[in-house]
Amino acid sequence: MSKTYYDPADLRKFGDITEWSEELGDKFFDYYSKVFEEGSLSAREKSLIALAVSHVVQCPYCIDAYTKDGLERGIEKEEMMEAVHVGAAIKSGATLVHGVQMMNKYKKLSM
Repeated sequence: MSKTYYDPADLRKFGDITEWSEELGDKFFDYYSKVFEEGSLSAREKSLIALAVSHVVQCPYCIDAYTKDGLERGIEKEEMMEAVHVGAAIKSGATLVHGVQMMNKYKKLSM
């Protein structure tokens, strides 16, 4: 197996980030845990959102974690892929809408 820049084993070390900044690390994990509690959105819905966002921000650790989490919550592969497509559509739309800024700047400079 070829070695990659991202070591999947590092995902298990995520909690170690508190070692070099315990107060901030603890605050992050308190917040993170609170965000993923059942609320107006179910934990299942939050898992799908997290999976889509993981792809948009291109975090391989998050993709692994939320694919596994989704499977454990009974999310079907088709639902996962649909969520990834939603994320991709939003990301591509956000990129394209910035084209308006470029068009405005071009028109201003070329007058």
